[in-house]
Amino acid sequence: MSIPSFVIGIAGGTGAGKTTVSREVADAVGEAVTRIPLDNYYEDLSHLAYDERAEVNYDHPSAFEWDLLREHLDLLSMGQPIEMPQYDFEIHNRKTETVRVEPTDIIVLEGILSLYDEAIIDMLDLRVYVMTDADVRILRRIQRDVIDRGRDLEGVIGQYLETVKPMHEQFVAPTKKHADIIIPEGVNRMAVDLLTDKIEAELADENSRTRDGAETYDPLETE
Repeated sequence: MSIPSFVIGIAGGTGAGKTTVSREVADAVGEAVTRIPLDNYYEDLSHLAYDERAEVNYDHPSAFEWDLLREHLDLLSMGQPIEMPQYDFEIHNRKTETVRVEPTDIIVLEGILSLYDEAIIDMLDLRVYVMTDADVRILRRIQRDVIDRGRDLEGVIGQYLETVKPMHEQFVAPTKKHADIIIPEGVNRMAVDLLTDKIEAELADENSRTRDGAETYDPLETE
């Protein structure tokens, strides 16, 4: 019987540094980490025209296909591969192709609402919230959307004021109460090192249990 994967959720507001923290952890731990971006689980909106898709509130919980995400996390954590959807931000919709994702010892789910859904929270062995000043986050959002995603500046600012900011206050920020670890000011080196140490300790403990022939899973204890 295989030991289930250790599942981590990394949440926080737009531009907080969630992806950077996730990548830092993956780089430090190595091949033992599988990253699952929550953005890939936006609902398939192929039935809507481009203009209609552009008006969708993508910061509301209803924008995500939670059932599919729960199914995929459950499969990965039990050692089964998945076909993960891919998202194209320029067309506001999923791509037609998927990517096969193999399970590893560590699964990292990262996105603004990674600590929102109760069923997913129950699947997580470690819950992390990245907390960064709002002014820094909006500047990062503008830089990312204009440069990397081909959006116009006026549209990015309008979206932030109309949906991103109010949705953050209503849905994202309250999920901080579910966190085991809060990382202040985005990529805080000390906090990321602490998180990495905890993960590496879990991996070492899991390998030890495997060598001893254990079949039960004892999740990492957090403060």
